[in-house]
Amino acid sequence: MPLSLSEKLAILSDAARYDASCASSGTSRRDSRSGGLGSTEGSGICHAYAPDGRCISLLKILMTNFCIYDCAYCVNRVSSNTPRARFTPEEVVTLTLEFYRRNYIEGLFLSSGIIRSPDATMEAMVQIARSLREEHGFKGYIHLKTIPDAAPELIDAAGLYADRLSINVELPTEQAVKTYAPEKSPETIRSAMARVKTARTAAKDRTATGKRPPKFAPAGQSTQVIVGADGSTDATILGQSTQLYGDYRLRRVYYSAFSPIPESSALLPLIKPPLIREHRLYQADWLMRFYGFDAAEITSARPDGNLDLDLDPKLAWALANRHLFPVQVQTAEKPLLLRVPGFGTKTVQRILTARRHRTLAWDDLKRIGANLKSAAPFVTLRHWSPGALTDSLALRARFAPPPEQLSLF
Repeated sequence: MPLSLSEKLAILSDAARYDASCASSGTSRRDSRSGGLGSTEGSGICHAYAPDGRCISLLKILMTNFCIYDCAYCVNRVSSNTPRARFTPEEVVTLTLEFYRRNYIEGLFLSSGIIRSPDATMEAMVQIARSLREEHGFKGYIHLKTIPDAAPELIDAAGLYADRLSINVELPTEQAVKTYAPEKSPETIRSAMARVKTARTAAKDRTATGKRPPKFAPAGQSTQVIVGADGSTDATILGQSTQLYGDYRLRRVYYSAFSPIPESSALLPLIKPPLIREHRLYQADWLMRFYGFDAAEITSARPDGNLDLDLDPKLAWALANRHLFPVQVQTAEKPLLLRVPGFGTKTVQRILTARRHRTLAWDDLKRIGANLKSAAPFVTLRHWSPGALTDSLALRARFAPPPEQLSLF
């Protein structure tokens, strides 16, 4: 019996939860005041984020969860015993428009299993984006997960209609991809990412007549890496991210925990570690992008090259490098201030501005917005010194979560 549209939506929206989503930042400003439907600014895309940094305001679906590939880590692999469904391009267009009109969503995040061939799949996804833009005047946000094995001209076409393109590198190392996803080629994935980077660069250059070429994926490209499906350490994962950001000018690297979700809530303790690890990787990624850390030092707090699951990476690094603390807030340089637990980028900038005019005290940091509970053992300023607290053996226990008794039943 054929599935109804609502039944397909239930299956394919659930299947899409394994694809890391994204925010709409970086796209061009478009709105429907002069005609069309949707917006990428104001009420069109609300920048609502989940705790791990994912945007939660997109219609996030797979075009289909049928797949001809058999990647060992994927719930939609051809050998998986999972309910299957498939949208037609027309159904995806209808759902996007109707959900938007009801103010349920602000844009579309579309991924897909591989049906028939990479070209056939990519062609259908481009058809959806083209129909939304050209036939229905949709000016909202569109993110397409592209198929790296598809013909280059199809990826080129996708970039003309989508705000952001993403091509998954799948796993942290090329060897892991060859082992667990043998039908996929790391070389092809990298080549497709390089093509998107080149096309984006070319779209910013004016032609000989002074005209700009059509915009190409104005919100950039991103990628996703599956965490925990192979034995890669966090040092390896973050090292790969550093290379990807540099080589392809990525907007984001998204981390997705490999964690099959059991039905029984009694098994929740078995699920938590992979999800916590995913969260720690997002935090570490943020430190690399905005705080001047590199992958090696963030993961140096533990000898196994993994992040501490009990502490955020910045605090774990500070505890492992106590010889650098306490920091004199009044005189320390910006790079060192950025490494103080409890100091964010805005906090540091406010400190630099305020200390030009007065000697800072504890109450000044409180007004500035510093997290003093975290910062107290690592700073010194007027009327405050941590004394022996910085080197205290019990300092880690001050921040680590209390031990938890797990139930066996």
